[in-house]
Amino acid sequence: MGYPEDMQVVDSLGRSLRALRVSVTDRCNFRCPYCMPRERFGDRHDFLDRSQILTFEEIERLVRLFVGLGVEKIRLTGGEPLLRQELPTLVARLRKIEGLRELTLTTNGTLLETLAQPLREAGLDRITVSLDSLDPARFLALSDSNIGLERVLAGLQAAQAAGFGPIKLNCVLQRGVNEADILPLAEFAREQGHILRFIEFMDVGTGNGWKLDRVVPAAEVVQVLATRWPLESFQRDCPNCVAQHFRYTDGQGDVGLIASVTEPFCQGCDRARLSAEGKLYTCLFASEGLDLRAFLRSEATDADLLAVVLNRWRRRDDRYSELRAENTHSGPRVEMFHIGG
Repeated sequence: MGYPEDMQVVDSLGRSLRALRVSVTDRCNFRCPYCMPRERFGDRHDFLDRSQILTFEEIERLVRLFVGLGVEKIRLTGGEPLLRQELPTLVARLRKIEGLRELTLTTNGTLLETLAQPLREAGLDRITVSLDSLDPARFLALSDSNIGLERVLAGLQAAQAAGFGPIKLNCVLQRGVNEADILPLAEFAREQGHILRFIEFMDVGTGNGWKLDRVVPAAEVVQVLATRWPLESFQRDCPNCVAQHFRYTDGQGDVGLIASVTEPFCQGCDRARLSAEGKLYTCLFASEGLDLRAFLRSEATDADLLAVVLNRWRRRDDRYSELRAENTHSGPRVEMFHIGG
């Protein structure tokens, strides 16, 4: 279902709507300090009840509407999305939506050993795995869990065997925490044929203790990598890519840098985010979301939903990263695990 030609899906800054991140659960089996610190989200934390999160039917309906508005890429996130029961069933339903060009998923990888093949058979195109360290002890500290690094590595192998590739690896760097993993992760990615992306530590949410001096600038990461392997920058054929891309001059792969703090890319942001309970967020750093679940569970028609989404996107003026210096401590923001980063 396409939208009428006079229904231009651009926001107040002229940015199109092309990508949607869909959180399928707010639960996770990790307690990464930069996302879901245990002191705030411990065993007694009140996560969403099953009745509060969107059903597969509701997710499919919304995705179909967003694709009709021009969205080409859907990324399934969490929490940890593989904790959502029967996730391959949802993937199969979404894969059938006409006009959807790419269906991907971001995961911590701990459940891929059993789910990679079913997800591939259901029609999932690509997988991104969050991996902040290859040091077993540091990995446990960063994930704050009793799930070892070997589970993630086994999951990566299973994903490759299932036909996913190249797999993207996301590493969030923090000063004084895991800079020592830059070269080992790069070497691992080069050897295994993965695409590695280093992400600057961001002030998402309000509980991760973010400070500017804990950010490892992307430019510094490039310098570290270049001491081992010569690099050259290049442009991928993907409009509004958020990463800076470099390839190794020896031909053994490439690496991406996401510099949201030191080199904001708000002007090219074309993505919206849907939380597990059906709230629409138009920025990773937003404080409030638009409750689409209320419309889904009322008498609202598809036309009603389209009108609500269009109205919100057209009024969108988010550019938090460009204004970070004056906004960093300006009130509550949605937590990363709630909308999948």
